[in-house]
Amino acid sequence: MASKGQKFMKYDLNFKLKIITEKQTGASYSELSKKYSIPDGTIMSWMRIIKRDGSLDVAQKGRPTDKTMDYKERYEILKKFQDFLVKKEQKKR
Repeated sequence: MASKGQKFMKYDLNFKLKIITEKQTGASYSELSKKYSIPDGTIMSWMRIIKRDGSLDVAQKGRPTDKTMDYKERYEILKKFQDFLVKKEQKKR
């Protein structure tokens, strides 16, 4: 867990890929950690990401947004839903 005020290092994608290829050719985590002054846990997390996603490209965090649907489409969907609720309420009476 991060400590208050902790600074995080950002590494270039090419640098990460260089370390990953060295790891895949047989270097140990501790060797790479000492050679590049990077925590071995960081290298392990990069390896996990490679195994899980297939690449180290940064994925966008947070709720995915659908940019293809504009406000008019959302408005039409909302109107249809409101009409549905009104019809459902009328059937109850």
